[in-house]
Amino acid sequence: MGQVSKRRIWGWMFFDWAQQPYATLGLTFVFSPYFAAVAADYYLGLGMTEDAAKAQAQGLWSSAQTVSGLFIALSAPLLGAWADASGRKMPWLAGFTAIAVICAAALWGLLPDGTGLMLALVAFWAGFTASECAFNLNNATLPQLGTPDEVGRISGSASAFGYWGGVVALFIMLMLFAENENGTTLIGIAPILGLDPEAREGTRFVGPFIAIWFALFMVPFFLWNRDPAGARPVRIKAARVLADLRASLRDLGDRRSYRSFLIASMLYRDSLGALYAYGGIYARLVLNWEITQIGVFGIIAAIAAAILSWAGGHADQRLGPKPVIVACVWLLIAVSCVIIGMSRDRIFGFALPAGSTLPDSLFYVCGAIIGGAGGALYSASRSMMVRHTAPDRAAEAFGLFALTGKATAFLAPALITFFTLWTQSNQLGFLPVIFLFLGGLALLRWVQPDGDRAA
Repeated sequence: MGQVSKRRIWGWMFFDWAQQPYATLGLTFVFSPYFAAVAADYYLGLGMTEDAAKAQAQGLWSSAQTVSGLFIALSAPLLGAWADASGRKMPWLAGFTAIAVICAAALWGLLPDGTGLMLALVAFWAGFTASECAFNLNNATLPQLGTPDEVGRISGSASAFGYWGGVVALFIMLMLFAENENGTTLIGIAPILGLDPEAREGTRFVGPFIAIWFALFMVPFFLWNRDPAGARPVRIKAARVLADLRASLRDLGDRRSYRSFLIASMLYRDSLGALYAYGGIYARLVLNWEITQIGVFGIIAAIAAAILSWAGGHADQRLGPKPVIVACVWLLIAVSCVIIGMSRDRIFGFALPAGSTLPDSLFYVCGAIIGGAGGALYSASRSMMVRHTAPDRAAEAFGLFALTGKATAFLAPALITFFTLWTQSNQLGFLPVIFLFLGGLALLRWVQPDGDRAA
């Protein structure tokens, strides 16, 4: 490839680097456990029992995730079809990035006493939704970066680069900002910049930090990526967009491999999203971890994700994406079983000695597997999608990929909410995750390893 092509690939990869802290710091390891702790204390203060308050906090988070997932699911194919018809994606990407940055900055307003609870909930999920919409449009440019055999390596390298960004961001947050119950960071100092640990300002700074990081590292993305030459603003008729989208949906009936892959990925990505979303909350509510402990867990998970995403990308190029996907799903099923069977004082029903650190050690291992297998799984799925995609309809196809990734995004959170509230157990609330992973595995049997080469 020429120098220009390499620069464009690096620019494309910078999107993963820029967006990753929204997931790493926000969705999983810093903001979500802080939100869960504040919400649980708030409901406890309203007179609920401790278990009921924790369940209510988890249910509130999962309900908002459900709404976000539904919006992404319903809008992604239309947005993709519209972007394909107009030939311009950069204005959409810039707009969604701006929304995500503003919403992330607003997370500062969640105070330890519960002030700003609902505002922070809405702001987080609105920003997350915008960042996911931008991510879907960025994915649609992947087929332009290489041949179907090359995109597995490119996708894996981009995912690995993004996860390393998450590692760096998490290190900075834990060492310099996020405080533990003693008011100090991971390296034993008070939060820098004069932030007040009593008001949890170090931890609350995660919102502005995500916003600054996202805005800063999207600069090389926009500098090195452009819409196709000659693309100009055009008036697009909604009827045309809908007609093209309906034709693509009808086409699924004749493409068994494509249809099976979309539905399978819908199920296993939904489960993976639930593991990401509730990992930090589980550590806080079940294992009683502090934010700094959860952050170390996150660093381990992100490093594993970076390494295995890179390795998975090379395995994808040699073996194809399907074997990588199947192996990763089985690993995640095993992890889900451990999570369900583990609490602070028991492992699969067997009592542990008081003060045992075995649950902590096991959960660190689980974090590494979730991060590593999850990163490789998404990278390989993105590569498999290219094998079913026509380049001139890539945004629409990846919109359908996003739709199927989110069409049941309400299902895992809703089922987790139902099982959690029904059983009053944070562990048993994870049972639906295993069911959805198994459903995805069953459907993969009809997916052709090389796709249907729609290009």
